[in-house]
Amino acid sequence: MTGLRTGELAAAAGVNTQTLRYYERRGLLAEPDRTLGGHRVYPQDAVTVLRVIKAAQRLGFSLDEVAALLEGTRVGSRRRADGLRARARVKLAEVDAKLAELSAVRDTLAAALAAGCEDLLVCSESDCCPVPFDMSAATAKVASTGAAGSDIRDLRS
Repeated sequence: MTGLRTGELAAAAGVNTQTLRYYERRGLLAEPDRTLGGHRVYPQDAVTVLRVIKAAQRLGFSLDEVAALLEGTRVGSRRRADGLRARARVKLAEVDAKLAELSAVRDTLAAALAAGCEDLLVCSESDCCPVPFDMSAATAKVASTGAAGSDIRDLRS
């Protein structure tokens, strides 16, 4: 029987053996053949599958999303894979929203430094402190504008 044993595949793909078993349980990695002694033997293309999974994770896709992307690529699958382009558009919008939120956090931290905030308790009583201490107002402001990345300094009402 030719192919890669568990340790060989893990080393080739840069993952650990527990990751292989986990991906098998999740259905991301096809269950491999076994030797007469019960050892797993993976096909060579399993290395590519693992690299694709890891690349998709680095791009922000969850394992559930990766599973949907891989579904239609399985031999004998009756389901068509969810299109990468459609999922990438959605993921890009999520990344843009996170970037906007992080930008607002960065701006608030920079403003706190510029305002000379040294003590959060003292700062919370100061009108010049840009940190939003009233989270209900912050949450309401974000919900009403629909923009997670709105200027946090405006949320201090």
